[in-house]
Amino acid sequence: MIQKQQLINRFIKYVTIETESDPNNPAFPSTEKQWNLANILAEELHRIGLQDVTLDKNCYLMATLPSNINYKVPTIGFIAHIDTSPDFTGANVQPQIIENYDGKDIVLNSDENIILSPDYFEDLLQYKGQTIITTDGTTLLGADDKAGVTEIVTAMEYLVQHPEIKHGTIRICFTPDEEVGKGAHLFDVEKFNAEWAYTMDGSQIGELEYENFNAASAKVTITGKIVHPGYAKGKMINSMLIANEFMSKLPINEVPEKTSGYEGFFHLHDINGNVEKTVLEYIIRDHDFLLFENRKELLLKIVTEMNKKYNAALINIDIKDQYFNMKEKITPVMHIVDIAEEVMTDLGIKPLIKAIRGGTDGSQLSFKGLPCPNIFAGGHNFHGRFEYVPVESMIKATEVIIGIANKVATKFK
Repeated sequence: MIQKQQLINRFIKYVTIETESDPNNPAFPSTEKQWNLANILAEELHRIGLQDVTLDKNCYLMATLPSNINYKVPTIGFIAHIDTSPDFTGANVQPQIIENYDGKDIVLNSDENIILSPDYFEDLLQYKGQTIITTDGTTLLGADDKAGVTEIVTAMEYLVQHPEIKHGTIRICFTPDEEVGKGAHLFDVEKFNAEWAYTMDGSQIGELEYENFNAASAKVTITGKIVHPGYAKGKMINSMLIANEFMSKLPINEVPEKTSGYEGFFHLHDINGNVEKTVLEYIIRDHDFLLFENRKELLLKIVTEMNKKYNAALINIDIKDQYFNMKEKITPVMHIVDIAEEVMTDLGIKPLIKAIRGGTDGSQLSFKGLPCPNIFAGGHNFHGRFEYVPVESMIKATEVIIGIANKVATKFK
């Protein structure tokens, strides 16, 4: 049985180490502070008895749990990321432990009147009677993805200490910079040497995901002309007004706040402008590849038509693909999803198989030759002050890792 307090202590240790990544720094890792946790984890993996522990120059930490059976089964892996999101501060995290949650409001910070309420976050009510770890309302928690890191380390330690549980060779990796979209960029799939893996980076208990968005970014630059407004007739070109016209040509309901499920969107996430120059930054998302391509084509068409209207190349657009739907790579090896689903069912967990409305390291890794579905780590409300994680969900995620290791050993005998 997983020791609850030991798991809590491990998680608290990890989340109180600041590891926020930086989207504006091209270095690997993007922040030096990520090394602090990586070095601690490397020592811990050595201590619990893993082998081939390596921490490379880009802050990718890998290790091996050797097989304890005398026949060959597929080598599998488990992956989590050590960085936290730059969307909200991860400095000086002060976790709060709520024992036997009563289903009522949780006061995160009385001084600032910050309350985690089931009236707004109704998922809380699933965890009545459980132990919940929250923030103090001034930082994120870091369960994304230090819950996943905790679960993998705890599962490996448990398997070392319980050799009666049969398993093949297990590879693990902790990556930097997932939150800024670079977590898999320098991942050495050949060195990892697994037939498939699982990222422990999902949210609520039961989540099992093998589909995600196709994703691209679009930077729209609009060039105007500044002229004294008193003498501007027929001369001034106000880039901000042209930007407004550009935005109005996109489907008004195809935005994140009005879509769900498999519906894609255009998301304007940054705008900066004056009369002479305005820059619009979009992300483009769709699960269906054809619809994804159509979205990019629509942006290009709008640019072409508007430049023709103004008889000048006022608008420039730069579209860059970011990642693709891993379903394409997972479907041919669906048994790896089936195994995880079977283990969850065996543990009394209801599998929640759904498409990710976002991305994951597993997407990029799948396209690099390492099929990699995503499994729940247990947390909720990632990237903000209302983030929390039920300890019981973390325990179940740890048991899923152990169960998959054992299932592969028996299934492929």
